[in-house]
Amino acid sequence: MTLEQGTLLNNRYRIVDILGQGGMGSVYRAMDENLGVEVAVKENLFTTDEYSRQFRLEAVILASLRHSNLPRVTDHYVIEGVGQYLVMDYIEGEDLRQRMERLGNITEEDAILIGAAMSDALAYLHTRKPPVLHRDIKPGNVKITPEGHVYLVDFGLAKLIQGSQTTTTGARAMTPGYSPPEQYGTARTDPRSDIYSLGATLYAALTGVIPEDGLARVMDNLQLTPLRKHNPNISRRLAAAIEKAMEAYPDDRYQHAEEFRRDLLKASSKTQRLLDLDLNISVAPPPSSENPTENLEEGGTGSAKKNSLTSVSTRAKRRFRKIASSGVWIALAIMTILVIFLTSQGSLSSAMVALLPEHVAQTYMPGAMQAATAEPLELFETEPTHTLTSTETITPTLEPTEVILPSPTVTPQGGSGVIAFASSRTGIPQIYLMNADGTNSRPITNEQDGACQPDWSPDGQRLVFVSPCRTRQDSYPGSSLFIINADGSGKTPLPTTIGGDFEPAWSPDGKRIAFTSLRDDYFEIYTINLENNQVERLTDARRTGGQSISARQPAWNPFGTQLVYVLRRNNGIDQIWISRGFSVNNEPISTHEQLIASDTNAFLPTWSPDGELVAFNQTNRDNTAPSWLMRLRYEDRALRTPTRVDIAPPILDVNFSPDGFWIVFESKTEEAARHDIYIATVSGAGLKRLTTDPGSDFDPVWRPLPRSALP
Repeated sequence: MTLEQGTLLNNRYRIVDILGQGGMGSVYRAMDENLGVEVAVKENLFTTDEYSRQFRLEAVILASLRHSNLPRVTDHYVIEGVGQYLVMDYIEGEDLRQRMERLGNITEEDAILIGAAMSDALAYLHTRKPPVLHRDIKPGNVKITPEGHVYLVDFGLAKLIQGSQTTTTGARAMTPGYSPPEQYGTARTDPRSDIYSLGATLYAALTGVIPEDGLARVMDNLQLTPLRKHNPNISRRLAAAIEKAMEAYPDDRYQHAEEFRRDLLKASSKTQRLLDLDLNISVAPPPSSENPTENLEEGGTGSAKKNSLTSVSTRAKRRFRKIASSGVWIALAIMTILVIFLTSQGSLSSAMVALLPEHVAQTYMPGAMQAATAEPLELFETEPTHTLTSTETITPTLEPTEVILPSPTVTPQGGSGVIAFASSRTGIPQIYLMNADGTNSRPITNEQDGACQPDWSPDGQRLVFVSPCRTRQDSYPGSSLFIINADGSGKTPLPTTIGGDFEPAWSPDGKRIAFTSLRDDYFEIYTINLENNQVERLTDARRTGGQSISARQPAWNPFGTQLVYVLRRNNGIDQIWISRGFSVNNEPISTHEQLIASDTNAFLPTWSPDGELVAFNQTNRDNTAPSWLMRLRYEDRALRTPTRVDIAPPILDVNFSPDGFWIVFESKTEEAARHDIYIATVSGAGLKRLTTDPGSDFDPVWRPLPRSALP
């Protein structure tokens, strides 16, 4: 429950306003009435052992740090029966992603100075005893004050390295484009992982484009697009330094943050003489003195740029005093001239295109994002999501023919003629409802970070969905699950954890939701009991079927007794498997059965309403062919011989109508790369396109019909 303005916490902290909200709680701006200073208060409302341990770890890490570019924790306490609270410095200003949205790509000098400041903070973290890894560096976690000071924030994923341990102390999340390849699996992360993420942040800041994902570069042999190909105005020395920091293999990167800092500063004649001054600067064009708000909204330029000043770190100031006291007036004069020179040049005169807030990744187009609320820390969600999927490599072979479609044979009672889906028609995906003939399309969500992957409750009165979701993609690391009424009211977050929960499937009895999660660093299937919010893991992919690496995309049979899902083998092949039981006392199910034997990829399985058919998508081994639709009679599963449905590919994400006679799915045409929603009979007849808007429409699911109304 969100705290009201004026609430007094712990007899000390008076809530002023809310700065941000996530699945585990909120971040507030508050007044410390004992000291008379503003602070940021972060809450954790889920006080299970797992959540509490991670929250305490964050407090311990931050409380031990003393660096000019890092926030300080000043208090940590627990209110029994309510939650945990972390009190820290309130850092006024905007984060880098907001500046990117407001002003555009940053200049070379700005990138050097911001990168040098962040490298200095990383060098400090990495040389603590024990060392500290941040593991979530991205534009949203770089905070800039109005005075131009830079802070590295959000230690929710931080890790303490104890000796030679290879297991993580903190949680792990992936932000495609920013996370290095080793952060996706069980490989050990180390200081070079943070260096990669900082390099990726500077790459995006200078180009407005999120770089190719690290895991895809390793697994799919993708090459990093040279920075200068996106922005030829960047010097070769700076581009080379950033690209070295982003090498796919750790041994090829900078081995220490200090090395990266020094090469950044050497990249420009304007900064190479600042090596020993250790500057930490980032000054935005100041707002008009007459109307500061107006200037910020318009992205103030002109004289604001000329008057912007560089700020020198505390250590640099001390060095100035030392030189002066020793009588080295020549050095002092040089430094003075240097400061005047930098002042005349102006600092941080432009900035970046807005990126994914916390947890979701996409390729950026300037101006495509909505403004985000400023937060001193972004501690609840992690972004993002594979940017390259089998569905996105599909080239359609033909456009489905428009035909006159008879009304579905189910009766309209109970909302059976309603389809929920996700659409990016307004710029960022939201959940929509429409009639089964494509009419009366209307949104029911308005999530700042987007919403997708809806699934109905069995009574058709509520939906579970995923957010953040800034674009259609293969998975959503850093996302959370939310429940909402069919009329758009009553949104409720489900307990989540760092890593991300997505691909929800509501059980037929309405008591549980199965979902895919990365909370254990790799894809596994879990359920949450909606009566007590107890989460249980159902799969252990590494011990299922031998040589497997992940389990995902669960779908219930209509009786709630089995799950069909996708098991990925270590050869990269996705297979359809079925469970024959559920977890007991948190022990994963141990009985599984493979449904098909094939060397092609199979994915997105679903059941027919009577439980007689399992339908799924299939494509070739390297995911280069348009995906087609397969179906298998459950009683014939021992034969492992599914049949192909006569619908022209591509066809994706099939869902049955309540009477089982129709299917709804997504496809796309040759002339438009976007996805649209179609329906057809289960045999492929009566094909009709339901959506034609400019955005992508995806994740369709037919509203259930009350069992009493089914034929």
